Amino acid sequence: MAARHVAGIDEAGRGCLAGPVVACAVILPRDCEIAGLTDSKLLSAGTREVLAPQIRNCAVAWGLGLVWPGRIDSINILQATFEAMSRAVRTLGVTPGALLIDGNKALPEVILDRYWRAGHAGSCPKQKALVGGDKTVPSISAASILAKTFRDKLMRALARRWPGYGFEFHKGYGTRDHYAALRRLGPSPQHRLTFRGVSEEKELLYAGYST
Repeated sequence: MAARHVAGIDEAGRGCLAGPVVACAVILPRDCEIAGLTDSKLLSAGTREVLAPQIRNCAVAWGLGLVWPGRIDSINILQATFEAMSRAVRTLGVTPGALLIDGNKALPEVILDRYWRAGHAGSCPKQKALVGGDKTVPSISAASILAKTFRDKLMRALARRWPGYGFEFHKGYGTRDHYAALRRLGPSPQHRLTFRGVSEEKELLYAGYST
């Protein structure tokens, strides 16, 4: 893609039982060199916190998009992820000429167009989906890191509003302690009720994981 401004896009929290899915879009200048950019899942929390301000300071533009649990339950997590990514693109202060999206699916035009017209003039930009792009494309890696650090901070805040679930520790993922809290307390308003194990009392089937 030869567009002047290319935005990398990634998300955090897609597989969570609670909290929003958060997407980020980042446009980096061609001469931006930030050591250590890669998939946020491969970095420690401390390293992500060091890299995040470097990304924000270097970026031509960056933006976030959130979709909360009620909306996730009503449209499903895949459509919610597309919506969060489209919202992130809308918030960019600079109009991108192309989008590079981590994964194997580009954004559906009907969803992107809805948010694009609210923030930018002209037709929607070209898109390219890249499996593993968060490891190989700096702007996607940067988006992965900003989405993850923002979401982790948000989940710590939600833990203070809804204590007892351990959001500050597992960030909403399906850990043993999280499932135990769900059995003990039932779901909170931040839980995704359509996700397996959230509104049903059953034995833990899955080990915890993160993204």
